Amino acid sequence: MAGTKPQRQSHSNDERSNIELLSSTTNGLDAVDRKIVSLLQHDGRRAYGAMAEEIGLSEAAVRRRVQRMRDAGIMQIVAITDPLQLGYGREALIGIRVHGDVRLVADKIAAIDEANYVVMTAGSFDIIAEVIAEDDNNLVHLLNDSIRSIPGVTEVETFVYLKLAKQTYAWGTK
Repeated sequence: MAGTKPQRQSHSNDERSNIELLSSTTNGLDAVDRKIVSLLQHDGRRAYGAMAEEIGLSEAAVRRRVQRMRDAGIMQIVAITDPLQLGYGREALIGIRVHGDVRLVADKIAAIDEANYVVMTAGSFDIIAEVIAEDDNNLVHLLNDSIRSIPGVTEVETFVYLKLAKQTYAWGTK
């Protein structure tokens, strides 16, 4: 058919969303994702519209990117509290040596409410955990009754926090 215009190929909004999700997730975070993370690290309640204006995307595109990163486990948006202000007078880092399956012990420590950070490590400790307790008596109870009683735990070394010199969450965009 001579004289007819070729039809322009267009994508529906759903197709564009899927293309955006695929292109962003296969290559990790792009510069726009990192900018969104940075903005949310400074203010986790920042409006999508305000971020969109600063970044140069639509509000919907920012919302989709944030949701994709949350769904993928790349980031969480949470309230960060000061344990001292909430009645927890003691924070400590605990180095734990294990005989047997480290994963099983790490899972049991992770299930303890007072443990807020648990990692399996290579080095002199098999597991490092950060814990909070109301006071020294509660810390002793936590160490003796909750951690040392776990089968496979052979040694525990406790590093009691005296003063927090620095705590930041702005490292994820470098």
